[in-house]
Formats: sequence, structure tokens, C-alpha cells
Amino acid sequence: MRDTLLIALYAFAGAGATGLVGAAVLRPIRRRSLTASLAVVAAVGVVAMLAGTLAVAWAMFLSPHDLTVVTTVVAMAAVVSLATALLLGRWVVARSRELAVAARSFGDGGAFAVPAGPTTAELDALSRELASTSARLAESRDRERALETSRRELVAWISHDLRTPLAGLRAMSEALEDGVAADPGRYLRQIRTEVERLNEMVGDLFELSRIHAGTLPLTPSRMSLYDLIGDALAGADPLAREHGVRLVGHAVEAVPVEVDGKEMSRVLGNLLVNAIRRTPADGTVAVAAERSADGVVVSVTDGCGGIPEEDLPRVFDTGWRGTHARTPPAGAGLGLAIVRGIVEAHQGHATVRNIPGGCRFEVTLPTAP
Repeated sequence: MRDTLLIALYAFAGAGATGLVGAAVLRPIRRRSLTASLAVVAAVGVVAMLAGTLAVAWAMFLSPHDLTVVTTVVAMAAVVSLATALLLGRWVVARSRELAVAARSFGDGGAFAVPAGPTTAELDALSRELASTSARLAESRDRERALETSRRELVAWISHDLRTPLAGLRAMSEALEDGVAADPGRYLRQIRTEVERLNEMVGDLFELSRIHAGTLPLTPSRMSLYDLIGDALAGADPLAREHGVRLVGHAVEAVPVEVDGKEMSRVLGNLLVNAIRRTPADGTVAVAAERSADGVVVSVTDGCGGIPEEDLPRVFDTGWRGTHARTPPAGAGLGLAIVRGIVEAHQGHATVRNIPGGCRFEVTLPTAP
């Protein structure tokens, strides 16, 4: 038993010394190629065994023949171990380089393609994560391009819509200044109308900027959806009469909601104004509100004839306007973008779909606790 303990002690001493030397060698090369580290690890294993064997041989006074045999066996094992480590290191390094090249491709704006051929479990997991990241980056780039396109269209449309009333205001003010206005009262009323329109446009831009910045202040309170819709219908009734459109709001349940009354009134007002302007004379705009599995659904149905299917995903985008709506009364295409922003700030969502003869805008809000 004593001899066994001595053998173990001498073997551990020789192997331990080799391990310390190997750790000292690994430290300065830890940032180098994996092949070098694997070679050092393999060499440490073999040399540790050799050192332990030599220590035991020296302590136990083995014969020169036996020591030669043991040394030869260890040397052959060292050659095989180092060759295996080098092959493994080169293979892992090659796979890592292929992965780096593939990762560089989607970093430059392309799509990530998983390198062909077998890899280790860790590199395979890394490839899956990079593929997932590439997909998210592609979606983000698409959203950024769509947003940039929307912003450019918005700037172009706002510039056009501002230029028209400003030109009219300038002409009317010059006519009043020169005393050539046949009906000054009518000119003044028209100037006030144009100023109010410009004020509404600037207000929409300010509201939209707060929504995009995430700084829209909300003061939610518990209220009845029936009262909220009733006030919105009363506010839109003069415009409906002017356009010869009937407003219907019979299918409205008295469902309690916890919302910012001012902002939700703006949502309903924008939806109703949009529906009234798109519905032909003698048409009907219907408002309904009911409970659903997702919360409370408020819908506004118009008789616009429907929206092209390819345009449905863009209806709530900033600056979007239908091809038939590029006229000054249609506004700058901010109303529906404001609707979506306010609804999402209330943890809800807004959708639109076509129905026979028109389309239906739906706003889903969480029910009050």
C-alpha cells in the first residue's frame, strides 16, 4: 500500500509540474489560433504522463530497458495525440472562418447562409443564432426603408398641401391690401378657413411627433364607451350633413373602458371624418362597439367601395393616402397614423378590412378592470 502511495505521489508531482508549465504557455497564446491551444493541451497530456513515468522510474530505479520501453510508448502516444489535436484544431478553425465569412455577408446587408458541412454543436448553435439575427436585421432594414419612404412621401405631400393654402392666403391678403377685393367679408372668411386648416395640419404633425417619440401623455380614466361614441357622433354630425351621409350608431354597448378621453375622442373623430369623406352622398357610416375575447372592439364602417388589397397593409402608415384622396380636403395622410399611435399607446391595436361596398376600421381596446 505504501509503494502505491509513493508511486501516485511521484506521478502527481511530475504531471503537476508539467501542467503548471502548460498553463504558463497557454496564457500568452490564449488569443491566438485554437490549433495552437489544442496542440499545447495535447502536449501537456502526453508530457505529463511521461514526466510522471520518469519520476516513478527514477524513484523506483527501473532498469534501462524498461525505461526505454516506457519512453518509446509515450513518445508514440505523443505523436498520435499531437497529430490528432492539430487536425481537430485546423478543422475547427476552418469551420470558424467559414462562419465568420457568412456572418460578414449579412453584416454588409446581405442574408446569412449557414456554411455547408458538419460542425461542432457549439458552432451549429452559433450558426442558428446568427441566422435568427440575420432575419431580424432584414426585417428591421425593411421597416427602416418603408419608414424612410413614408417620411419622404410625407414631406412631399406636406410641402404640397402647405404651398396651396399659403399661396391662396397670399393672394387674398394682397387683394385686401390693394383694395381690389370685391367681397372683403368672403375673403376674410376664406382666410380664416385656410388658417384653421393649416393649424389642424400643424397640430397633427405635433401629435404624430409625440407618438413616434414615445412621449404622448395619457391620463386614463374609467368611462362608458357609449358616452364616448355618442360625443364623437355629435361632433361629426355637421360634416355628415354637409356631405349628405347618414351616421348610424345603434349597435353600441355601454362597455366600461379605461382610456384617455381626449385622445380616444381624437381617434373616433379621425375615423369618422375619414369615413364620411370617403362615403358618397346618401351613403351610411355605421359605428358599433361590442365585447370580444380580446377586449372591446369599436368599428367604423363606411361606403367607400373598398381599398385595394395591396394598399391595406399601408393604410395606417404615416403619409399614406389613397389614389383618389390626393386632394386638399383629404389632409396630409396623418389621421390614420395618429389613430394607430394613440390606440397602441393604450395597449390596443387598429385594423382595417374590406367588406361589400366599403371597408371596416376596427379598434380593439382592453376592457376596464
